[in-house]
Amino acid sequence: MADSAPLPFRAAVEALRGARLRPEIEIDATRAPQRLAPHAYALEAAVVDGDEDLADGRLVLLHDPAGHDAWQGTFRLVTLVRAELEPEMAADPLLPEVCWSWLTGALHARGLSAGEASGTVTRAGSHYFGGLAERQPASQIEIRASWTPREGSGGVPDTAAHLAAWCDLLCQIAGLPPAGPGDGSVVSLPQRRGPSTP
Repeated sequence: MADSAPLPFRAAVEALRGARLRPEIEIDATRAPQRLAPHAYALEAAVVDGDEDLADGRLVLLHDPAGHDAWQGTFRLVTLVRAELEPEMAADPLLPEVCWSWLTGALHARGLSAGEASGTVTRAGSHYFGGLAERQPASQIEIRASWTPREGSGGVPDTAAHLAAWCDLLCQIAGLPPAGPGDGSVVSLPQRRGPSTP
């Protein structure tokens, strides 16, 4: 991150770097997209259980000091989250609505607002043929979303809390139970079966 970046953006990135996350989350900085905003910072993360990645995703912080009409603010968070599902779960007609509610619920549970939220939930199925025919069919869910975090003092959003909420979403889509005392209304996906042998 260049020292010439505006102070609010630098403060928001430092908060992301200093966030304390669940031990199942492995997270690293990655190359940020260059054309979406004057300033950008990106993270990629995976929920790991032993040698298996249960879910993965990418979170991008965008900043335009001049503001952006579509964002209704100067910051924007953009995400992609993916996980494999049991085929029976993927067939549930309510799955897209449930997955979207996991995102909004994760933010709400941490007292965060998500202005101008938008996104898609996509499920895909893979069937294997020929030399791969012994593999079981696989289903995947993908959430793409963006939202405007409310800016606090100095025009800086609480990016550490937004990152923690995003990690809550990653863990939930991976089938892990909530980290803290739950309120009983949170429903997680069952954990996937182990990797199938080809």
